[in-house]
Amino acid sequence: MLLNAAGAAAGIILIAITLNDVFQSVVMPRATGRRYRISFYVWRSAWYVWPKIAWRIHPTDGDPREDLLAVFAPFMLVSLIGLWAALLIVGFAFLLWSMRAAIAPPHASFATLLYFAGSSLLTIGFGDVVARGALPRLVSVLAALAGLSFLAIVTAYIFAVFGAFQQRETFVVTVAARAGAPPSGVNLLAIAGYSKTYEDFPKLMMDAQHWAASVMESHLAYPVLAFFRSSHDEQSWVGTLGTLLDAATLAITTIDSDRTGQARIFYAVGRHAARDLARYFRVDVPDEGVGIERAEFEHACDRLAATGFALRDRDEAWGRFSGMRSGYAGRLNALAAFFQIPPLQWIGDRSIFLIGPHGEFKMHAPDRPGGGTS
Repeated sequence: MLLNAAGAAAGIILIAITLNDVFQSVVMPRATGRRYRISFYVWRSAWYVWPKIAWRIHPTDGDPREDLLAVFAPFMLVSLIGLWAALLIVGFAFLLWSMRAAIAPPHASFATLLYFAGSSLLTIGFGDVVARGALPRLVSVLAALAGLSFLAIVTAYIFAVFGAFQQRETFVVTVAARAGAPPSGVNLLAIAGYSKTYEDFPKLMMDAQHWAASVMESHLAYPVLAFFRSSHDEQSWVGTLGTLLDAATLAITTIDSDRTGQARIFYAVGRHAARDLARYFRVDVPDEGVGIERAEFEHACDRLAATGFALRDRDEAWGRFSGMRSGYAGRLNALAAFFQIPPLQWIGDRSIFLIGPHGEFKMHAPDRPGGGTS
């Protein structure tokens, strides 16, 4: 009787924890707590190991490191679905095992009841193992109901994840076309100046507000989305967020223009997204302040002036720029390091950038032993 009670308790607890994890990961359209969340600890532990393996791969003509990092999110998505299904089967097997006296064939082993639970959950029902009592029949019906509900919810979940990914990447590609490769806030403004399209900048900031809010909500609701990497080289959602925030901050503090209303709104939305995402993924945020040197800011001002922008007093602009950028630079750099994004001029691992003889930024690729973002 004690063994039966222990088996029933183990089954109920395992089923409850698994269904709670599925509900909070798939159904709840908001960020939820991590306590008793199996999926959180699984993908967090896997990501701790995965980049270390990627950095042991020697670079070739392609980019096998980036390819391996790109496999992580789809692999974990499929693995978590399989893990949830397996845990439900094991949980119902424990529950049925506690009622094995009312199941035919008599004295069935745990392996047989595991098979019975799996066939019930997947609604196969071969009939070689049959529930004879009322309770095991009820459990088998509940297993079938859980299986049908699980498959329906997971199917919708997959479509929601890939739909959000495509929506995110469409805007990432659009910004990359405006900001060069790798993108940066300085490039975005400089290209707008060269191409005489700065009049479109407020519209871009409006689109960026919607994009940043969408990324924040979708990545908090479905954390696996954050690990999906862009399908194009030198692009990422973290880099795009940083590019837009840098461009907005430069427009507000450095360019002499009164058309900064949309940029100010985006700055608030983008900083909010960086803060909430860094907090949810528990990244270590160093106190780096502005995150760039005064010489880099001066170089940015020279580029903007060369493209025809009227600039504010540089000392005053630097003071305002450093104050505003300090509000998000540390969090963005921490997110870049955590997600191992491709490097950018002002975001992530900036040790790969060198200043050329004419003040331009050049990129080199040291073979770092791990932990970096290049």
